[in-house]
Parts: sequence; C-alpha cells; structure tokens
Amino acid sequence: MALDTTNSLTSRDPLRTLSLDLEDNTVTRNGQNTISSVQLCEMMKLQKRQKRMCRKGRGIAHTLVEATRIAAWECTFQFQYDRWNCSLEDKYRQSILKKGFKEASFLYAVSSAGLVHAFARACSRGSLDRCTCDESKNLKNREAWQWGGCGDNIRFGLKFTRKFIHRAKRSGKDVLAKVNQHNSRLGLKVVKGKVNTTCKCHGVSGSCTVRTCWRQLAPFHHIGHALKEKYENSFKVVTYTNQAMGKSQLVKRLKGSNDISQSAAPRTGDLVYIEKSPSFCEKNSYSPGTSGRVCHKERNCDVMCCGRGYNVQATTVKRRCQCQVVWCCQVNCRQCEDREEVYMCK
Repeated sequence: MALDTTNSLTSRDPLRTLSLDLEDNTVTRNGQNTISSVQLCEMMKLQKRQKRMCRKGRGIAHTLVEATRIAAWECTFQFQYDRWNCSLEDKYRQSILKKGFKEASFLYAVSSAGLVHAFARACSRGSLDRCTCDESKNLKNREAWQWGGCGDNIRFGLKFTRKFIHRAKRSGKDVLAKVNQHNSRLGLKVVKGKVNTTCKCHGVSGSCTVRTCWRQLAPFHHIGHALKEKYENSFKVVTYTNQAMGKSQLVKRLKGSNDISQSAAPRTGDLVYIEKSPSFCEKNSYSPGTSGRVCHKERNCDVMCCGRGYNVQATTVKRRCQCQVVWCCQVNCRQCEDREEVYMCK
C-alpha cells in the first residue's frame, strides 16, 4: 500500500494528517514497526532540520506519527457537535491555516500538545533511545516518599517539542507568525499543567510507611477538553508597537477603552486569534459546510443547521438484549431491534 504521508506537527503547518487508515497495519503490526524510521522521515513533509531530528534516534519517526494521530482524533472529538468539525482534508486545512481564525489557533495548540504528550509517553514506554523514565526528585515531603515507578518524561517531551517547533518557524515577524507561536506555546503549557502524581504504598500489613511515587500525564482527552475551553474563551488580538521598547507586541483590547496603548498583553494561558471566523454553514474553502451533518435534536440542531432545518430519517439499530449468565462464565444474549430517528441538516 502506498502511503501519502503529508504529515507534520509544526508551528508552520500543524496537523498534516496521514492519508492512511488510523488502524493501518503498515505502520505497526502486533506492536512491531513495519516501516523503518528513515522511510517514515522521508515520507513526512518536514523541514530539512526537522528531518535531521527525525532520523536522529530510534522511535522518533513513529512517535511523530502517533502525535499526529492523537491530536487529529482529539480535535475531531472536541468539535463533533460544532459547525466546524475539525475538517482536516488537505484543501480545507491549507486554507484555514492561512487565516488567523480561532479554529487555526486551536490546531496549533493541539498539535504542540500532541507532540509533548506522545514523546513524554514514548520515553516511559522505552520506545526512544534518547530518553528514559522521568527521574525527577522534586516531590514535596520527600522524606516520606520514595521516587519510583516509571513516570512520563515530561521534561524530555517539552524540550524535544520546543526544539522541533523552532526548527519550522516561519520567517518574518508578522502578526500571524506571532499568534501561531503564542498558541503553540499554549499547547505546551496546558500539557505541563496536567501532570499528576501516582503513588503506591509499601509497608507491613498494608501500612503506608513508604510510598513509591511517579509522575504521569493526564489522558490526552483531558488536555483536549482544556484546550477546547481555551477556544471557547479565546481573545482577539492586534499588534501594538511599543515605542519605548522599539518592537511590536500582541495586545487584546480592554473593554470600554479605545486607546490601544492601554490594552493588555495576552497571558500565556490565553488562546488568541486575529480574524473573525466564518459561519462554516455553507461549503467553502475552509470547510464542507453543515449540510448532511447529523445533529442532536435537543442539543445542537438549530445551531448546526444554520436555520435551514433538518430532515428526519428512521433507522433500525440492533442491540444485545435480555442477557442471561450461564454458569459459570458465559453470557447469552438475544438480538433486539430498535427504531431510532436520525436528524440531518438540510
């Protein structure tokens, strides 16, 4: 099978999705890589310096693929009920990334977050030869805890991602480049803030005289949810040239103020954008529109269908029912048919 791997997770062009099934066995089979790292690095559309990083160690190329996948899955999941449903087909993605919409801002943030998460986890799994488990010693109450387990190496994930993104920075210092870099850093910040400490107790008769602890990243779904909240509360920014410092900076206008010099700089935890998004109701260069999309009558049909209304289709769904346990270890079920209504935007 030929692979069109237009894949990149960079601050220049995030979420270039692989043109292959996400369960494709040509990348992994029974946990074993069937395409070499060198092959994958050549198949991915990376900058020259990124390709050198890709080829530099065992497991990096396959971890880049994994980072793309988890970011693409999460983006699609978070926007499944929105007018824009994270359309990542090449023609839509290329158009939207040329603009300063908040949807593009989310793509940059979730892309960099996917990189950190994938590489930190790859270290703890032993998939990379350039890192090991997290060996940090900075837990509180150190005298009562013994560091142990195999924690996610967040430090390596952050270091690699910053370097990888830096290698793809677009030239120039225009406002769109500044916004993209800001949102890429936001993705790193959100992942770093979702680190949990996991502990196991050791001692006689179940006592907890010693605790073995290690650090773990939250599931990527939690990170995606946090980024979606940032998207919902994002800020429009403009550039302001600070005459005293002699350089331009991003600022968000304060409510009730027309003086841009009195505006506040966005915080590192803010998702920012520079252009108002289109409605995404009709098919255009940014999305396929919402015609034909399945909606939920009580939840989002009015918004998603953009006032056009919706069609109702009846469908038959088969489910297991009337299940009985047969001694000792078998469950017998019948197949029941239910009629359901599906709502689709006109």
